[in-house]
Amino acid sequence: MNSVYKINKGINKAIEFKGLKAQYIGYLAVGLIALMFLFAVLYISGVNTVACLAVIGSLGVGLFLIVYRMSDTYGQFGLLKKFAKRSIPAYIYTKSRKKFIHLIK
Repeated sequence: MNSVYKINKGINKAIEFKGLKAQYIGYLAVGLIALMFLFAVLYISGVNTVACLAVIGSLGVGLFLIVYRMSDTYGQFGLLKKFAKRSIPAYIYTKSRKKFIHLIK
């Protein structure tokens, strides 16, 4: 039996897959790839397989919870707006008005 996954995309709407919106799909994919590399490193270094699976499983559950929570909390553009708001300076300090006078011209 084939599994068919629907990707809901309307006109001018972000991609949504299993409740994840827009860029959070990519965040989850990158996190899962990082967990696969971590598993490979742990396994090759000789850590017990059960311990590897326990560590990767718990980190995977945490990754899913964090990404889904961010998707629900911030939505499509909210996280980007939060990062952009951090880069706005609290005030601009200048000793003269010349910089602002030349902006008008």
